[in-house]
Amino acid sequence: MLNQTSVTEFLLLGITDIQVLQPFFFVVFLAVYFVNVAGNGAILMVVISDPRLHSPMYFFLGNLSCLDICYSTVTLPKMLQNFLSTHKAISFSECISQLHFFHFLGSTEAMLLGVMAFDRFVAICKPLRYPLIMNHQLCTQMAITIWTIGFFHALLHSIMTSRLNFCGSNHIHHFFCDVKPLLELACGNTELNQWLLNTVTATLGMGPFFLTLLSYFYIIIYLFFKTHSCSLLHKALSTCASHFMVVILFYAPVVFTYIRPASRSSMDQDRVIAIMYSVVTPVLNPLIYTLRNKEVKGALRRVIRMRL
Repeated sequence: MLNQTSVTEFLLLGITDIQVLQPFFFVVFLAVYFVNVAGNGAILMVVISDPRLHSPMYFFLGNLSCLDICYSTVTLPKMLQNFLSTHKAISFSECISQLHFFHFLGSTEAMLLGVMAFDRFVAICKPLRYPLIMNHQLCTQMAITIWTIGFFHALLHSIMTSRLNFCGSNHIHHFFCDVKPLLELACGNTELNQWLLNTVTATLGMGPFFLTLLSYFYIIIYLFFKTHSCSLLHKALSTCASHFMVVILFYAPVVFTYIRPASRSSMDQDRVIAIMYSVVTPVLNPLIYTLRNKEVKGALRRVIRMRL
């Protein structure tokens, strides 16, 4: 019988084992992290400080910017540390904590994108009732609800993963602790964990995605039959374009990673895809919203003029 020992720490193998590339990747990802914090921080600041942006749309945009900053902070600082370190260890408790907050923020963002789609549906299809429906109390309740659901969804994964028995290899073929790589290292039966990942996570992720598609379907149908002005049609669609781009950037890599079955041959693909949705997408979100949104750009210019 094999000698099974309890694992107290894991080794994060990162995105490459080529030592000469480590300093280069450190500079690149440090710059990306700085742009992420600066861009999303700027949006969060203007949404809070500018009274013109105190509306449901920008309230949820502020939540998205806060999530994106936290989302990258869960993985990037540890990744940056490992680029400059020869011992890329993470303790068992730190690993489970990273897993928890990664899924907490990720699932919350997935639900937030669905709520933002619903907000655009009400704004375009029911404009006269929009202030009544999307009132401050409802927006606050929806935000609290999705953050709470996201927290307990992640808690379910972190508890179930922490109860697994890890023996043998402690090398995680990833740059952060995620459920799939940890299940590859676990000893014993992991069917329940796989079921939770495939069923609960997929439902929580794909539910808001289908809500988003349904909202945009009704928006397009409504605009097609009700709007006879090309300028009004263009204006209405442009308000949705930024959000839809963010939805595609977020869901495409997530679906590809978590819907398909786990495979050792797909580890390199998983790492590249994880970089897309945990590092690149949070950086692109503020650029998408500021480049396409005149109100946000105007608020940023007003803040800059006040600072100068």
